[in-house]
Amino acid sequence: MSRRAPSDNREVDPRVDGWMRRAVAMAAASHPHPNPRVGAVVLNPEGDEVSAAFHEGPGNPHAEVLALRAAGDAATGSTVVTTLEPCSHHGRTPPCTEALIAAGVARVIVGATDPDEKVSGSGIAKLRAAGIEVISEVIEGEVIAADPGYFHHRRTGRPRFRIKLAATLDGQIAASDGTSQWITSEAAREDAHQLRAAADAVVVGAGTLRADDPLLDVRLDSFSGRQPQPVVIVGDRPLPEDRRLYDRDPIIYAPRPMAGKPGCEIVVAAGPGGVDLAAVAKDLADRGMLEVLVDGGPTLATSFINGGLADEITLYFGAKLAVGSGLPMLTGPFATLADAAAVEIVEVAKLGTDIRIDAKPRIDSSAQGGAA
Repeated sequence: MSRRAPSDNREVDPRVDGWMRRAVAMAAASHPHPNPRVGAVVLNPEGDEVSAAFHEGPGNPHAEVLALRAAGDAATGSTVVTTLEPCSHHGRTPPCTEALIAAGVARVIVGATDPDEKVSGSGIAKLRAAGIEVISEVIEGEVIAADPGYFHHRRTGRPRFRIKLAATLDGQIAASDGTSQWITSEAAREDAHQLRAAADAVVVGAGTLRADDPLLDVRLDSFSGRQPQPVVIVGDRPLPEDRRLYDRDPIIYAPRPMAGKPGCEIVVAAGPGGVDLAAVAKDLADRGMLEVLVDGGPTLATSFINGGLADEITLYFGAKLAVGSGLPMLTGPFATLADAAAVEIVEVAKLGTDIRIDAKPRIDSSAQGGAA
């Protein structure tokens, strides 16, 4: 689809998509949540790159400001390509719109309008009012896909939850004796750690804490970023002793006050029948957790799905057949086919000997309910 510049109805330079993909690639290098991932590129009048930058996190200069600083005098009359609408309000840093106007840029190309109500079109409006040409919604879908947690959080007020499960080809996540290591191959397990690396928090249930003694950290040789926040959803039973996770300062959500362990933060989130997952979602959002991986067992996964809190489901199927009944991927009765929930299969990929399927439930995620 061709785009037109709003000022004079001219055809937009066909190179804009490539320029924006360069900015998206810059943004991908960062994990600044609760702030958005933003990349910016400064181009000279011929369309050649002068400088590029990304936003590193709260309190740090925004991508546009860093790119302008690196460009120096060459910023005057330049085109600035930015993945997200420049901010127009004073927060921890001054507005990017002021920096762009002061630098004398001629044109700003924006990937996506900022859904944050403090911006939401006002940044673009201020640039245009200052006489700067603005082209917006350039490969917007790719920009949003590069930081889905931020856009989801600003639009819904809660984190984006991804449910992850691994099973045999016939849907068993463990044998009757509880053994499950390793259903999937090393390639699939490495891919699952990439999901953790992209997450702000990783959630498991008390059953996983007891049975597996997990660390919930990212174990990739190439990983040097921020480790995700460990989160545990528990019931009425006392916490197990001497779990390795306690050394990682987990947040533990419980239905009522309980004795904790050194390093653990106990948060009471009482709901009918257990922990109120909607309250958990709100608390995590308030803490700046925008992208959350639910990496527990079938009970927890079922609670998130039934509560309308599953935004994406990632299933890994190992090249094995259980040829019998052990522990299924999800719990609860399945009385009739009419009870099945429709999903949208987004992607299917082969990982080594295994298969990864990404799907989105076609359910009302606005319900934000459920208990675990």
